[in-house]
Amino acid sequence: MNTDTQPTWIAFADTKRIAFGRPRDVARTVKSFIDSESQDSILIFDAVTSHPVELDFRGSMSVVLDRLLAIAPPEEGQAPYPPLNVRRSAGRPKLGVTAREVTLLPRHWDWLASQPSGASVALRKLVEHAMRANKEDDRVRQAREAAYRFMHAMAGNEPGFEEATRALFAGDYDRLSQTVASWSTDVREHAIDLAKASVVGKQELEHAP
Repeated sequence: MNTDTQPTWIAFADTKRIAFGRPRDVARTVKSFIDSESQDSILIFDAVTSHPVELDFRGSMSVVLDRLLAIAPPEEGQAPYPPLNVRRSAGRPKLGVTAREVTLLPRHWDWLASQPSGASVALRKLVEHAMRANKEDDRVRQAREAAYRFMHAMAGNEPGFEEATRALFAGDYDRLSQTVASWSTDVREHAIDLAKASVVGKQELEHAP
């Protein structure tokens, strides 16, 4: 399965994890849970980015799953969505080139104008170089932001939240693990899993629950 097009979701009823997996499977489980007349509040997240998922669970199971198609890509084996009838603009669509305004100082424009390949190609090369050079830093930052986003949503009022946040962004995972020890098991374990993703290089957390 292509994980780039098929995200993984995680759902909580209050602080208890009730579902984890493909969007369709999570939606089914959550819908059944809601229909059981549970009064628990439900929160669903992208399990990697921790962005919240909004899905209307009113109506029948089939209606809910139809709505799902609007926010999640088709699963493996399903037909792809029909292409949108969008009129293409002039340019080089095969490269996906997008024109946007860029503001630079005069000396920057002078330098770009002196490049044999032209300003656009020079800028693309600079961006590609920066992306490669900062790839690991970007990965760590994004992972820490995902962990913080989840912790804030699920444990923002828990004891030690601020200390846990400081430990997360300081890369002090021993202190983080100790600080969240009193949190509910499912919330603590997912927070630690997200924090693990921000470990630089091949460092591992043997102490993590």
